[in-house]
Amino acid sequence: MSLDTVRLFLAEHAPDIEILELETSTATVAEAAEAHGVAPGQIAKTLAFRIGERQVLIVAGGDARFDNRKMRDTFQGKAKMLDAETVLALTGHPVGGVCPFGLATPMPVYCDASLRAHDEVLPAAGALNSAVRLAPSRLAELVGAEWIDVCKTPEVA
Repeated sequence: MSLDTVRLFLAEHAPDIEILELETSTATVAEAAEAHGVAPGQIAKTLAFRIGERQVLIVAGGDARFDNRKMRDTFQGKAKMLDAETVLALTGHPVGGVCPFGLATPMPVYCDASLRAHDEVLPAAGALNSAVRLAPSRLAELVGAEWIDVCKTPEVA
């Protein structure tokens, strides 16, 4: 069902984008990078956080780590990662397939600057073995994301 909501979203907003479904799991950054033959940084991981009373999605490069100080400064509060059950309820997507497309609940989406290191990124597409390929700018545009800088990249981590 989660993959179906992503299909519907893309059919309406970006019919030119193909959902890639593989036989193998792409639920982790390492699995996805290997399966798609790309660098881990090109895997666009989508994580859900609670900051005060708000829940937000942040899409970042697969090799980037969240920086607590940058998160606090950007969102004016402490960010706490949501548990898998809450993520599924809010997004309609299982952990490992979470993406900013076809959400069950409207949520603010942010794209981290770490995505801009690549011409093409691969976010999940609502299932543990699915993804799409697109430019980071197109990703942000499709979901109305705001660009932020809340991660440490591997070079400075």
